[in-house]
Parts: sequence; structure tokens; C-alpha cells
Amino acid sequence: MWTPVGRGRWHGRALTVWATAAAHRGVLEPRRTPSRGAAAKSRTLDRLYSSADRKEKIDMSRFSVENIRNFSIIAHVDHGKSTLADRLLELTGTIDKTKNNKQVLDKLQVERERGITVKAQTASLFYNYEGKQYLLNLIDTPGHVDFSYEVSRSLSACQGVLLVVDANEIDLKNADPARVEKQIEKVFDIPSDECIKISAKLGTNVERVLQAVIERIPPPKVHRKNPLKALVFDSTFDQYRGVIANVALFDGVVSKGDKIISAHTKKTYEVNEVGVLNPNEQPTHKLYAGQVGYLIAGMKDVTEAQIGDTLYLHKQPVEPLPGFKSAKPMVFAGMYPVDQSEYNNLKSAVEKLTINDSSVTVHRDSSLALGAGWRLGFLGLLHMEVFNQRLEQEYNASVILTTPTVPYKAVLSSAKLIKEYREKEITIINPAQFPDKSKVTEYLEPVILGTIITPDEYTGKVMMLCQARRAVQKNMMYIDQNRVMLKYLFPLNEIVVDFYDSLKSLSSGYASFDYEDAGYQTAELVKMDILLNGNLVEELVTIVHKDKAHSVGKAMCERLKDSLPRQLFEIAIQAAIGSKIIARETVKAYRKNVLAKCYGGDITRKMKLLKRQAEGKKKLRKIGNIEVPKDAFIKVLRTQPDK
Repeated sequence: MWTPVGRGRWHGRALTVWATAAAHRGVLEPRRTPSRGAAAKSRTLDRLYSSADRKEKIDMSRFSVENIRNFSIIAHVDHGKSTLADRLLELTGTIDKTKNNKQVLDKLQVERERGITVKAQTASLFYNYEGKQYLLNLIDTPGHVDFSYEVSRSLSACQGVLLVVDANEIDLKNADPARVEKQIEKVFDIPSDECIKISAKLGTNVERVLQAVIERIPPPKVHRKNPLKALVFDSTFDQYRGVIANVALFDGVVSKGDKIISAHTKKTYEVNEVGVLNPNEQPTHKLYAGQVGYLIAGMKDVTEAQIGDTLYLHKQPVEPLPGFKSAKPMVFAGMYPVDQSEYNNLKSAVEKLTINDSSVTVHRDSSLALGAGWRLGFLGLLHMEVFNQRLEQEYNASVILTTPTVPYKAVLSSAKLIKEYREKEITIINPAQFPDKSKVTEYLEPVILGTIITPDEYTGKVMMLCQARRAVQKNMMYIDQNRVMLKYLFPLNEIVVDFYDSLKSLSSGYASFDYEDAGYQTAELVKMDILLNGNLVEELVTIVHKDKAHSVGKAMCERLKDSLPRQLFEIAIQAAIGSKIIARETVKAYRKNVLAKCYGGDITRKMKLLKRQAEGKKKLRKIGNIEVPKDAFIKVLRTQPDK
């Protein structure tokens, strides 16, 4: 469940929208409902303003500030944000109503394949209500915690949100909307009489959501007579037109031909095109304060369109907007091209994709085995997997990803080391650079405050899972007779890989999980090496807690055994801490039956053949090259499901 209060500069109102897993429900209740005739007239006017084939540019001056509503849809993952957005687009005539309207705003291939939203999308809707034409700017946001940065940026351009809550299908016998209303009122202090029960899949009561948006969400507080002040809250890259910046205008007006300046780079650009997303790009004559749209100004370098930047007119400087707090990476992984000859192509692809996803941090890195590459920081494991998938699908780039790790800290013990590192407390994002215990006074690991909401029948299993992950319980509260909210302090490395999958599995999919950063705490950490026939595999070095080293090492050896192809010689897979071997698995060699030609005779003949075979395998083991498949790096870290 998203709680938007306090994120960025957003101070708007939260309108609770309850969705169902398949029939998404909204929480908004309008004060008035127009007649059937007015509703029909509304749909006719909507189509006039929102035809996808419109050739004439829209006159955006027709929409006064009082008739503009900027809002976002907030919900947990898979609670129906995209389905609700589809119905809103249909109701306003933005898209034609067909059976194929599914995830219309989810334009990425990875979004459609996974059925989730990973990139916030904007759409301008035109809606007639009580004789007035309104401009409704909708931003459909992701629901997974890994993409919370997308949500925080979207909220900066909004004055209100629709909070979508999964309450099961309202038209089924087992649905209990009254119970969910009480939960929302208790947890979020939102009055139950403000809730609207909708089914986005069937379209039930969805039009009341639009009416409530107009009635409850305030118009933006802006001034069109002031100099231009535009916030860049998102951007995409087009290889022909350069950077396409999504902007929210807080003051002034911008049009084609204007000369604008970036407050961040101080560079001057000439505006080539402005417009709104409807949901595809629709050029307009101008954009006015209070409106949300896109702007193309010939920015060719991917570093020029900084998320959070302020744009203003040439010779009319303004005080820059506060921008956004930088995203804090929670997971790091090494990325290398499969073939070093593809390094420059991959570098270009990473640069273009990071402007589209600015929450990814990039540092140059190199490996003896894999060559030149990067150490990338992500907001979570799903974020990392989606980034990798987008590289393959959008840029045809094949990469090797190393074992994910979290950022640890070490407090140095001597003045000489402090002088060498230029700081007393160092951050380690690459396990291979983990300092020895003799050099530090203590290690620190990142922790998060996790919130789990689960049906009470699964409480025992959930608590056992949390205890197995070294979690410390902070709070436990019954939301109602059937649902419990648990708060735990987790070490980040215990939940970042497979905790969410384990939680969903043991709760039959009913438990939800969200977390926030809670700083660092002291921990007994050790560096665990993985050896193949005595040779260190640097890419599989892992930092683990001392108490879990044996179990983690054993699991990694077992999974590596399943991932490595068999050779003509035996492969010894070992997990080691320093010089101590803590776990071992063996990949048996392919064996040729050298005794097949012996049908009898002296036993010494057989012994001679077996001895010669053993010597050959021993030699192969010394000179043989063991290749680790690229998909093994993620598989190795994933532990067995918790029982």
C-alpha cells in the first residue's frame, strides 16, 4: 500500500480508490451525479477533443487553471491501476472502446510480458462535467516497491491521487467491501463514506471516479503571467529527435520557438515542439501553467535532461524548483558485455536507458575474468531484472550480471588506513573489495523497516519466516478480526533476493510487503569465496552473516553444481572463508569405459588402463577451463524456499 504523504513536494489530497484483483474498485464518492442526457453529451464532447487522429493542434488556452486537475493512481502491485487507467481513457473518449484495451499505458514490452507497470506514463484526458470542459492529467504509476522513485517523481506534478485498494471482486459472493472500508478507515484514517466501490474490469461505477476527481482534487496553484518555470519530472530518448522531456508547468507559458535555459546545465535550447500525451504525443500551440505535457528542444546528450531540472525562458531567470532527492540504491551488481568487442555499444545502451530510468547509478568496473564493465546500483532485485530485460529487448544487448549485493560499511581501525581511504567509514559495493577483519573495528549492514499485512491464519508462518531472516519484531497490530499488520526490522541482504517470493508462497499470495530505509546496524560479516578446482571465482564472492555462512555456502555450491555443465574431468565446488572450507559439492566427470575392450586376461592390464585414465583426468583438471554460464550468477544466490 502506498502512502504518498510527505514524498517530494507533493501536498495534494489522497482520494482512496479501491480496486479488485480482477475487477478493480475505486474509493471516491462524488457529491453530484449528472443526468443521463448530460452524460451522453459529455461523451460526445470528449470524443471531439480526444480523437487519436486529430490533425489540428489543440488550443490549450481554452482550459483555465480552475478547470485543470492533475492526479496520479497509487496502489500496490497487481491491484488494478492499469485496468482503471484503461477505463478512464475509454470513458473520456481518449481511446476507442475495444476488447484489446489492456495495459494501454504500459508501452514497454517488459511491462506487458510481466503484467506490471515499471515506468510511470502520462495521459491528458478531456472530460465534460456539468457543462464545463475539464483537462485531467493522469499519471499511471508502478506499484512494486522497487519502483517507488517513479512514484515520488510523478507526485511532484500532481495535486491529488487515487488510492486503489484491492477489496476482491465487488460482485462476488465472498466479497466483503464493508470489512475493507473499516480497514482503510483504521489504517489510513480515510472515512468509509468517501469510498466508491467500482469494478474497473466491468466498468461499474468508474465514471463516478472522474466526477470525484473534479470535485475533490484542487486545481494547481500557478500563475500564468509569471515567467516560465517548468519542472522536468521524467524523460525518454528518441534516436531521431533526441530527449523528450515530460514537464509540469508551475508558472508561465512555453511555445515552439522559445529559447529556454536549463537551471542545471545552464545550456540554452530552442523549443522545437510542445504538446500533450493523449496518450500518444499530440502537438499543441502552447503549454500553460498548471498543465502537464512534453517538450522537445534538441537535447542530444543523454546527460542534458536531468530529472528534477528547472527550465526557464532566456533572459528571464527564476528560482529553481527544489528538484528530487536522489534515489538510494539498495542492490548492486556488476554488468559486463558477453563479448568485449560490444563494450562501446553496451555503454551507449546503458547511457540511453539510464536517462529513462534515472534511479540507476553507474560506476566503471573491471574484472579479470569478464573484462571491462560497470557496477550498477538498483532499487531492488526486480528493478535489476527489468533493467537487464529492457537492455536485451530494446537495445539487443546481451550482458553478464554478477551476484547482487547490498552496500555494506566498514569502520577502519588505524589512522594510516583512514588517511589512505580519506574517511573513517567506507562503503563497500563490490564484495571483492571487502576489507579484512584486521583492518576494521566493526562492520555495518543496511537495515530496513518492513511492513507486512497478512490474514491472521498465516501469522505464525510469517513470523517464522521473519525470524529465519534475522528480523526483529517492532510492532504487531490487528487491523480487524481477520487481518494483521506486522512491523519488523530486517537486514537488507536477507530480504532483497527471495523474501517476497517466499512470503507470497506461504501466504497463498494474500500477504503484502513494503519497506523503507532504516539506516545501518553493527553485524558480524564475513567474505565467502567460491572456488572451482581451487581457483577463485571473483564474480561469485559474497558477503554473508557469520551465523548463516555454512547454510548459504552449501546452498550456493548445490545450485552451482546444477548450473555447471559436466566436463571430462571432475569439478570441485567449494565455499571458503579465508583458508577454511565450509561447504563442498562435486560435479562428476564424463567417464569413458576403458575396460570395454578387456574380455579377460591378467588383472594388471585392467589396472594399467585405469591408472592411465586417472592420470589423464588429473592433467585435464589442472589445465581445463571451467566456464560459468551467465544465467548461473542469479541462480546461485537464490536460496531454497523457506519451509
